[in-house]
Amino acid sequence: MIIGLTGSIGMGKSAVAAMFADEAVPVFDADATVHQLQGVSGRLVPDIEAAFPGTTINGAVDRAKLGAAVFGNDGAIKRLEAIVHPAVGAERAIFLAKHAGKRVVFDVPLLFETGGDRNVDVIVVVSAAADIQRARVLARPGMTADKFAAILARQIPDAEKRARADHVIRTDTSFEETRAQVREVLASSGM
Repeated sequence: MIIGLTGSIGMGKSAVAAMFADEAVPVFDADATVHQLQGVSGRLVPDIEAAFPGTTINGAVDRAKLGAAVFGNDGAIKRLEAIVHPAVGAERAIFLAKHAGKRVVFDVPLLFETGGDRNVDVIVVVSAAADIQRARVLARPGMTADKFAAILARQIPDAEKRARADHVIRTDTSFEETRAQVREVLASSGM
């Protein structure tokens, strides 16, 4: 069984993914995979440098430079996605082969936006109140209100994600209450 775990920026998805891992469920982290593929000697570094000259340094993607090159430019974002998404898909296939026959979690921030929801058995959306989300995001280094607004504009609204979910895990509660919700998802999914 494949559990698709998603949620908008600042909703606590990483914490929930760690809770699934604590329950011995292997987690494929799409964001971590992107960081690896774009890190030192990552296999996407040459392709990204070719598409966006000057965005790599010392054999790795400079995320700030790449962000500046694509921020607010839909064409550039689509070019970047055309490089990144197939590579992440290949890594996901390797992960699935390694964990064949096991329940797994796909931690994918843009699960709905990329059509990944069609490839999972159960959809779990992580959610929190909008004011908590905003405070979490704006506390991140380098984050601005404009960047936050631009990210939200590219994501399906939280209310729609919740409406499309099989399960919603609230993170504007205590860690213990959130962990209990993770265990409820596993129990109700026959796991």
